Amino acid sequence: MKQNKAMEFESMDATIPVLGAAKILSPMRKANRMSTDGMFVTDNDRVVIDVDPTRIARQIANGKPLAAFEMAGPRERIYFDPKKLRCAMVTCGGLCPGLNDIIRAIVLELYFGYGVSHIAGIRYGLQGFIPEYGHDIMDLNPESVGWIHEKGGTILGSSRGPQPIDAIVDSLERMNIGILFMIGGDGTLKAAIKIADAIMERGLKISVVSIPKTIDNDIHLVSKSFGFDTAVDIATLAVKAAHNEAEGYPNGIGLIKLMGRYSGFIASTVVLSQQDVNYVLIPEVDFDLDGPNGLLVSLEKRLDTRKHAVIVVAEGAGQKFFEGEKSERDESGNIRLKDIGLYLKEKIVNYFKTRQIDISLKFIDPSYIIRSLPANANDRAFCSVLGRDAVHAGMAGKTRLLIGHWNNHFVHIPMSASADERKQVDPDGKLWRSILEATGQGQLKNSII
Repeated sequence: MKQNKAMEFESMDATIPVLGAAKILSPMRKANRMSTDGMFVTDNDRVVIDVDPTRIARQIANGKPLAAFEMAGPRERIYFDPKKLRCAMVTCGGLCPGLNDIIRAIVLELYFGYGVSHIAGIRYGLQGFIPEYGHDIMDLNPESVGWIHEKGGTILGSSRGPQPIDAIVDSLERMNIGILFMIGGDGTLKAAIKIADAIMERGLKISVVSIPKTIDNDIHLVSKSFGFDTAVDIATLAVKAAHNEAEGYPNGIGLIKLMGRYSGFIASTVVLSQQDVNYVLIPEVDFDLDGPNGLLVSLEKRLDTRKHAVIVVAEGAGQKFFEGEKSERDESGNIRLKDIGLYLKEKIVNYFKTRQIDISLKFIDPSYIIRSLPANANDRAFCSVLGRDAVHAGMAGKTRLLIGHWNNHFVHIPMSASADERKQVDPDGKLWRSILEATGQGQLKNSII
């Protein structure tokens, strides 16, 4: 861990705001027919953020408290009266395996765990709060969500782009919502912070709980995000197909473009799970195409000796090759990435054409297939815990938090701690070193800065 990261952990304020004192005994005491011993957690049950023993010893010696997250889970006393509570749920941004599993887990826990029967599904993202769009509200109950984990996407629908915060809070007030569950990525997290701020300014008692969604696994302070396991699982099939295609022809090349706008976790993990890949290109590690140490020369040497090659590229890699071109932004304000997959395909074909070397290149982009498929078994189990812990946090009156996974525990993370930074592959870390060992690709850079 780099020194600045260690300093961040030591100084982090992991306090989770609450709407008020939790005075109501949890109905889970009665719902659970077995002993309640060990069933509930308290705010004193913590998960240390930095587990490095040297730094822990230094902090203790200096008399500093260890920065730690609250452990997620049911509290013995809750803030909201379940019989009077109304909840709302919204999914935002791109599709991701596991969205329906999160929705289902939240609904079932609210209904059966706490006896909350008024659960509103907001249709098509933040648009659903704005009357001008005319989207209906979906009534969520055990019957309406019982089957949805078998289906990909989200039954609530989604959308991208900002909506007026005051209008969203107006809608929450009109609906008499007590807990808002927001499922989305970094843009949704930033919107959730603004919504929570507006709620606080109005003096309203509305809890805002976020469940982080990113198929790229790039949310800061979240060691694993739902959908990532499924993405790796399905992307591995694409690598198998590309390898078979490459081996099936003389000078065969399989080129696969995978998700990863700013972080190459999917590409890196897929390569380690299916070690048929010879080159991995990710946003965190610069590479050149031309020159003696560039990709094209290395690829030619590979074909000369082995007659086939497989390349995996993350969608955010190599964006330097498009410098000078006009940039566009999507509805959420994100820069639209240029298609590095098609760019590489053209460059590789033209390079070998000028060298008068026949190749057979197959380009595979499984991104939208992966995003819209149902979650696999591991992600389903993971989503089930995330959804239930989101309910426990909201019922306890906690707000401005996201449910995350850290140091092998489910925890409460302040929204502000995760919103302004993105998790990335460390070019000097074990994951990338393992990639270099597995592929043998070496440094695809003509000069080391």
